[in-house]
Amino acid sequence: MRTLIFIAIAGAAAQLVDGGLGMGFGVTSTTILILLAGLGPAQASAVVHAAEVGTTFMSGVAHWRFGNVDWKVVLRLGVPGAIFAFIGSTLLANLSTAAAKPVTSAILVAIGINLIWRFSKGRVVRQIKERTYSTPFLVLLGSVGGFVDASGGGGWGPVTTSTLLGLGRQEPRRIVGTVNTAEFLVSVAATLGFVFGLWEELTANAAAVVALLIGGMITTPIAAFLISRINPVALGGLVGSLIVILNFPNLLPLVGLGDIAKTPTQWVLQAVVFAFGAGFTLLGVRRARAAAKEQEQVVTSRSEDFEESPAITTVA
Repeated sequence: MRTLIFIAIAGAAAQLVDGGLGMGFGVTSTTILILLAGLGPAQASAVVHAAEVGTTFMSGVAHWRFGNVDWKVVLRLGVPGAIFAFIGSTLLANLSTAAAKPVTSAILVAIGINLIWRFSKGRVVRQIKERTYSTPFLVLLGSVGGFVDASGGGGWGPVTTSTLLGLGRQEPRRIVGTVNTAEFLVSVAATLGFVFGLWEELTANAAAVVALLIGGMITTPIAAFLISRINPVALGGLVGSLIVILNFPNLLPLVGLGDIAKTPTQWVLQAVVFAFGAGFTLLGVRRARAAAKEQEQVVTSRSEDFEESPAITTVA
């Protein structure tokens, strides 16, 4: 029962993050499941993706009803993503726990660093220039996102959503809606990979899937309420920092520093890493505020110019 409570907490926390950023449910819940619930990397990823089959389906339907889905992009992004998600989950399911842990941790650390770097820019909204995406680009992006998502327990949003938002070729709502809808295909394919490779473990953790869903459902309305009140730049940078410091200790043996694991030296390193992440996050917040102030000044200047322009009289 205690483990299920921890998993529900993981779902609740992950949904708060996802509600504030539009990404992060998988990577956040996987990290918490491994640390708090004691699940192995493959088992945690299997639970997360099984739960996401339901959440992404509901999200996709909602975005479709609001006209936020570009179906041509969904297929070109989601199909290769699904194929490589199946490959990634199959590989992860066949790795031993000892071998899978550093692999998953390395992917999660990379995702965390990516979040810190992207949000340190201040998440400045680019001017939208409507352009189509090439098929090879979407296939490559979907393939990388799907493989990272399945093998790392999360990462579809940080890889795909952030990349497409950075290009500025569609409205943010269209990008988020399209990527979330394509994620349903990725979640189904990843879950199938775990079904073939970890059927007994997946059925044994069926209660964990339900607990994760319940936790996410509880905080969904809270996330919707907080999304306009939480600074997304600060949240994204801090979440990325926490993901890094929680996962990088598993990488210490790979670089010959296994002897400092669970010692004061490790804690000092974690504090230093978090300080760097917090510093970059603060930089991103300042950049975002400066960009918002600059944009406000431009709008004010244009408004004043319009008011000062002479009126045009039309003679009938």
